[in-house]
Amino acid sequence: MNWEQLLSLRRQGDKGKRLRVEQDDTRLGFEVDYDRIIFSSAFRSLQDKTQVIPLSKTDFVHTRLTHSLEVSVVGRSLGRLVGKKIIEKYPHLKEVHGYHMNDFGAIVAAASLAHDIGNPPFGHSGEKAIGEYFSIGKGQQYKDQLTAKEWQDLIDFEGNANGFSVLTASRPGIEGGLRISYATLGAFMKYPKESLPKKPTTAIADKKYGFFQTEKAFFQDVASDMGLISNKSGENIGFERHPLAYLVEAADDICYTIIDFEDGINLGLVSEDFALEYLIKLVKDSIDTSKYKTLETKEDRISYLRALAIGSLINDAVKVFVENEALIMEGKFPFAIMDKSKYKAQMDDIIKISVKNIYQSREVIEKEIVGYQIIQTLLDKFITAFNNKFDGKASNYDSLIMKMLPEKHHLEKENLYGRLLHICHYVSLLTDGNALELFETINGRKQN
Repeated sequence: MNWEQLLSLRRQGDKGKRLRVEQDDTRLGFEVDYDRIIFSSAFRSLQDKTQVIPLSKTDFVHTRLTHSLEVSVVGRSLGRLVGKKIIEKYPHLKEVHGYHMNDFGAIVAAASLAHDIGNPPFGHSGEKAIGEYFSIGKGQQYKDQLTAKEWQDLIDFEGNANGFSVLTASRPGIEGGLRISYATLGAFMKYPKESLPKKPTTAIADKKYGFFQTEKAFFQDVASDMGLISNKSGENIGFERHPLAYLVEAADDICYTIIDFEDGINLGLVSEDFALEYLIKLVKDSIDTSKYKTLETKEDRISYLRALAIGSLINDAVKVFVENEALIMEGKFPFAIMDKSKYKAQMDDIIKISVKNIYQSREVIEKEIVGYQIIQTLLDKFITAFNNKFDGKASNYDSLIMKMLPEKHHLEKENLYGRLLHICHYVSLLTDGNALELFETINGRKQN
């Protein structure tokens, strides 16, 4: 792979290349990506989507939106720091093509901003609820009418693939979705493969999948344009990662490790003593002890340690990337950046205590149980109505259900896979609150 190709400013529908030297630096294409994402309705919906504590109304607990904004800030720092090193190593990128270190920051920030844009309501249990509707629920009836890969898309419903669809799928009058630059799409694609074969290797890029069958052709176009390295054969599609996807993943890993831990402490699910014990190992080289001693509240003390910890992890992630850049460019780095961090053991310790005290807390489990019931009920009602309408046998009840479907989702889908995926997509874009309200309406429980 080569950086000039990887930093493609091309957008869906373009007939030729967009040259960096011809860009207006006051309105750089990669920054336009960020703007388009942040103004999209799918991004706005993240303000009422679970990060850790589902449906939490506690002021200081993160939503998917605040998490995504924080990941984009960390991603921008990672991108700029790496970009500085890359420009120094390959000076022609600046001298001939006009790229700057901030371009790398803008790409990683935009992709990081969008990294959760396809995630369903109610956290990661939302993905599982959609998948299990098909694998062990009422959706099993459709299996024999779908191809193996179409079926796998549904039973392993994946927020990353859904996010790629949000960013790129066309609908009448809106070709190419948000029309994000190929470089940003490349950085967004943490798992550049289709749903089958499932986990064909232990490489990090094969851990999940990154696109549905509906987006296969465009996905291949993006990967080919940027010169990503194909790693699958025959009819199977898969590529090695875009190098900047490693930084998007690192930004997410850093934020959820440290900030979820901070949320748990502020909620009282993790004691402050644990914070000191675990975070101090990350910040011992940078902490100003005298300043720390002046902080009077738990929240301020934890905030200070969190900021230092993130800084330590950013600097180490950059070091790991730069040291392995040659292998990454050859498609021979099958690890997550933070898996090679000198702080991996400390991060693992933090995640372990977070799993025990936060992710498996009673409040989280109770809300996820509610989320399962809500999502599977909505899928069943809307899929049944959508299919019955297509088959010309909609009941009056089906017609009423269809009236609950927003106008922009009233699209003609000629094949069953398209209809099933369309309703999954609709449900996935609901906020936690919207999904709950719709569920209560359908079940006759809504209070006026």
